[in-house]
Amino acid sequence: MVTMRKTHDAAFKAKVALEAVKGEKTITEIASGYSVHPNQIRQWRSRLLERLPEMFSQQKSQNEKSQDELVAELFRQIGQLKVELDWLKKKSQQLL
Repeated sequence: MVTMRKTHDAAFKAKVALEAVKGEKTITEIASGYSVHPNQIRQWRSRLLERLPEMFSQQKSQNEKSQDELVAELFRQIGQLKVELDWLKKKSQQLL
């Protein structure tokens, strides 16, 4: 018999990790309530605490900057292609 691993979505992980950070219940109580292993909850909690300062940082990360530059370049190319297409349509109508 093959058992499938449970996969949890990000919202569930955040909910459980936040509850662990609050400290109102022990990790064992949270684990039994959500049917998740306590070590998994500890990992989610530590990941949350590691990434929490990034959320309140004023500076954009390098990845966000490069993505913004890529989007700007793609919009520029779309505009250029639209101008070229309009020019070709105009020229093809003149030939007919």
